[in-house]
Amino acid sequence: MWEYEHSIETGAAPEAIWRLWADVENWGAWNAEIEKIEISGPFAAGTEITMTPPGDDPILLRIAEAVEGERFVDEARFGDILLRTTHRIDRIDQDRIRVVYRMEITGSGAAEVGPQIGPGVTADWPDTMASLADLALR
Repeated sequence: MWEYEHSIETGAAPEAIWRLWADVENWGAWNAEIEKIEISGPFAAGTEITMTPPGDDPILLRIAEAVEGERFVDEARFGDILLRTTHRIDRIDQDRIRVVYRMEITGSGAAEVGPQIGPGVTADWPDTMASLADLALR
C-alpha cells in the first residue's frame, strides 16, 4: 500500500467547504487540475464522476461514501490498482476546521505503482486545498 495525507487549517465554515465539494461541476473553480468534469447523479455514494485533467484522458471516479458536512470518499480503479481518496472536515474549535485529504493506493503491485503515480496525483493538493479554503471564506 502507498499512502499520503495533507491537511490545512482554516476559518471557513464546514458547510461552505461541503457546498464546494458537493458542487462537482464547479470543482474547476478551485482545482486547476481539472479541464472538464461531469457527475452522473447526486453527490452521494454510488454516483460516478468523470474528471478530465488538462491534456489527459478522462478519469472515472466513484463516490464510495458521502457523509454530509463531514467527509466523502472517491475511488478510481485501474485494473488491480485502487486509488481511494478521503476528503474530511475535522472541527478544531468553534472558529477553525482542518480539511484533510488522504490517498491510499492498494491492490496487486501497489507497493511498486504507488510511489510512481501517487506523488504526481497528490502534488497539487496543497495549492488545491488552499484555493478551496480561500473560496469557502468568501
